[in-house]
Amino acid sequence: MKRAGQGVGVELRDVTFGYRREPVVRDVGFAVPPGGFVGVIGPNGSGKSTLIKLMSGVIRPWRGEVRVAGDDAARLPRAELARRVAVVPQETDLPFPYTVLEMVLFGRTPHLSGFAFEGDSDLAVARAALERTGTLDLAERAVTELSGGERQRVVLARALAQEPRVLLLDEPSAFLDIRHEVEMYDLLRELQREGLTVVSVLHDLNLAALYCDSIVLLAEGRVFCEGTPAEVMTYANLTEVYQTEVYVTMNEITDTMNILPLDAAHREPLSRAREARRPPRER
Repeated sequence: MKRAGQGVGVELRDVTFGYRREPVVRDVGFAVPPGGFVGVIGPNGSGKSTLIKLMSGVIRPWRGEVRVAGDDAARLPRAELARRVAVVPQETDLPFPYTVLEMVLFGRTPHLSGFAFEGDSDLAVARAALERTGTLDLAERAVTELSGGERQRVVLARALAQEPRVLLLDEPSAFLDIRHEVEMYDLLRELQREGLTVVSVLHDLNLAALYCDSIVLLAEGRVFCEGTPAEVMTYANLTEVYQTEVYVTMNEITDTMNILPLDAAHREPLSRAREARRPPRER
């Protein structure tokens, strides 16, 4: 993962933020290079979704700075920031029965001036985004009629229609079956290879290991460690941060890490053995 001064797509510099008076993320700093694919992992409540909101400019840090393509996100006009950064949230509330095509055309808004309407070029971009996400056949359907998985792919298409430099995703495959899950991440990898910077929050550690170049592991609002999947997703790191036993092995087909949960019968003896190995002062 590149550091400040080497050229970055998005960077957090000692960022602290919270709700009310309680910090949720504390002194978080990392940089994602242009065209990088970074996964953000960590237990529930560790600050992952808050980081996505900070990087997208939805919220501003109490302290520190978020930079997008070299500029302070807090100083960029909203339309300019939306031309640089697109977000696929964990859930999207779609109360009105817009058609899928209308929904994706909303992604063109940052590129329109004043009260201008979408033109042929905008329509072409929207249709291309639908095609890339496998949803072109849904173009005339109402978004309120879609399944959760179909809706999430349409939301991704809307983000791609923004033609951003940076794509932020907060658990984007939560409503997808296995086939569409891997197809989504295959597409994200293709987009990365075309130059898009991708930052994705994931709960599925195996997807993170398979697709991400770098991993940021959060614990209690801080960066516990960062690096390649093999460096970060070790038995020692994962058991300490997630506070549960896991089985970590190498997948012989993909040559990436596989992390498997264990039931109580297998966790408990491993936990006792790990506790026995700890120095007395740390128990």
